[in-house]
Amino acid sequence: MYELISNSAGQYWHLVVFGAVIIAVLIAHAILMKVLARVMKQMPSVNELSIVRRLRAPIRWIILVVAISALVPIMDAPDTLRIPVSTILATLFIISVAWLVMRIVLVFADHLRARHSLDVADNLQARKIHTQVQFLSRFVNIIIALVAVAVILMRFERVQEFGTSILASAGIAGIIIGLAAQRTLGTLFAGLQIAWTQPIRIDDVVIVENEWGRIEEITLTYVVVRIWDQRRLILPITHFVEKPFQNWTRVSADLLGTVFLYVDYRVDVDALREELTRIVSASPLWDRRVCVLQVTNATERTMEIRALVSASDSSNAWTLRCEVREKLVSFIQKRYPHALPTFRAELVSRDQAQNPPDLPPVSP
Repeated sequence: MYELISNSAGQYWHLVVFGAVIIAVLIAHAILMKVLARVMKQMPSVNELSIVRRLRAPIRWIILVVAISALVPIMDAPDTLRIPVSTILATLFIISVAWLVMRIVLVFADHLRARHSLDVADNLQARKIHTQVQFLSRFVNIIIALVAVAVILMRFERVQEFGTSILASAGIAGIIIGLAAQRTLGTLFAGLQIAWTQPIRIDDVVIVENEWGRIEEITLTYVVVRIWDQRRLILPITHFVEKPFQNWTRVSADLLGTVFLYVDYRVDVDALREELTRIVSASPLWDRRVCVLQVTNATERTMEIRALVSASDSSNAWTLRCEVREKLVSFIQKRYPHALPTFRAELVSRDQAQNPPDLPPVSP
């Protein structure tokens, strides 16, 4: 009876010690995070919110696993229990460390993105940095995860034996895996090619699949295009390597916008040209580079007039085109209503149709 009570008391004591250590670890972790946040605030070039937010959870788990691992040898537990617990704790430690390293990679990515903001007029360099950072951070994190899984699996003897048997037949296995993963590897290399050559970048304006939109996200396997009406077009990343598309911001964001009007021959082209200059001069959307009005075609019924204007980016160019089109049409309606497109027809009486007048002979 005494031995039973002693054993029960010893077990309860172990639980009390275990709980006290966990509480102490959590308190120490909270204090550590507050100190880290305060230190980071003293560094203006460091994004302290990103560091604290991303590193809080993995650091907590690392401290917990280390503390519990230190308690396991002290606990008076049989080997049948202590050995599996030690194996589980070692696995959790590897996972926590890999998680911490992956979060550190994301912290560096956040730091680079914060230093190169997209909310500027000329954000070409920022879009290059954002594209490379987004792809490379995800690629590095996948490599870290694969290494962590390999380290965990190699701790088990059966897995080591299985790995040895695979290495013995590496030639055949390599051919089979290479054929099976050909498409996956092609997608991965396409992503690497886009990250470095950058035919597209984050926030680029593109025309793809007959849709106008902006590149919102570039992953290892697909690209998200945010279309003008807030829809999302999901395309495989190989699409931008294998198929043609339009990139309106490849070199710079400024664009030329065109407006076509079809008017009668009696319109005053010089008056239209002066009105176009007045419209764009009063508009804040015009970047003061190009303002041209020309007659680009003439058919048997109408003249085709093209107004060419410039803007700093695609959104401003679209809005400026609409403004110019509306105001030029309104100007023609008010000042030259007779110059609107008309369909000409000649009314001929029945007698004239049956007896057309004699035409003068044509001289040779």
